[in-house]
Amino acid sequence: MRPNPAEIVRTLVAGRLPGLVHLAHRPGPHHARHVTDPDGRVLLLVPVASHLAAALHPAAGGGDVAVVLDVLDLPPAAGAPGLGRAWVSGWAAELHGDEARDAAVEFAAVEPTGDLLDLGTRFRLFRFEVVEVRWERAGVVRRVDPGEYAEAEPDPVHPVEARLLTDLAERHGAQVTAYLRRQLGLTEQTPDGPPRVVRVDRYGLVVAVGRPGARRRIRLAFPSPVADPAELSRLLPPLRLPADARPPF
Repeated sequence: MRPNPAEIVRTLVAGRLPGLVHLAHRPGPHHARHVTDPDGRVLLLVPVASHLAAALHPAAGGGDVAVVLDVLDLPPAAGAPGLGRAWVSGWAAELHGDEARDAAVEFAAVEPTGDLLDLGTRFRLFRFEVVEVRWERAGVVRRVDPGEYAEAEPDPVHPVEARLLTDLAERHGAQVTAYLRRQLGLTEQTPDGPPRVVRVDRYGLVVAVGRPGARRRIRLAFPSPVADPAELSRLLPPLRLPADARPPF
């Protein structure tokens, strides 16, 4: 098993990676802090004194603005394959009153920034339901059904993946290498060097094998998808998550 396109897009746009906002018929793009709520709707936290707020100003008067959120994956380690790029689009409107307060709670569950305390004075919250989804990888762009996107869940391992890989390499390198060699049927005399974990997701590990410049990647699947990063220690003891690397939710 491996992540499907809808899951990958939900993971990319969840709010852990920087995003760019494009607006129809307006200059840009604009850097924006964003998260997605449990239904996959995008929340944008926008400073009042910003070009993005000015571009979104018609939304405050009752008209929605067509926007595209553009998020590019940042591989967690050198040599790690990227997950690609996601574009999700919809019609953004500013939130007010109870809707804004509820959305601020949802935003804080992903990104607990103190700027949410200044909502309504220094910052505004905008939200849009995703009506079009595209995912690009290796130069190929494919459309994802918005319904499948909404039903998918972000990968719970993604927020801590970089810390996990660092911990595996720096603290448990020999143990992990021995485990991978057993799983892949490799011996210590293999001339291509030791196998290396380059990505971790809820479905398994991506392992690089071979010399630099001629590496191939092999997926080692977990017996079942991981619902919480803490479960990784049951599947592979060296993947026990350091206490200071746990996500804040």
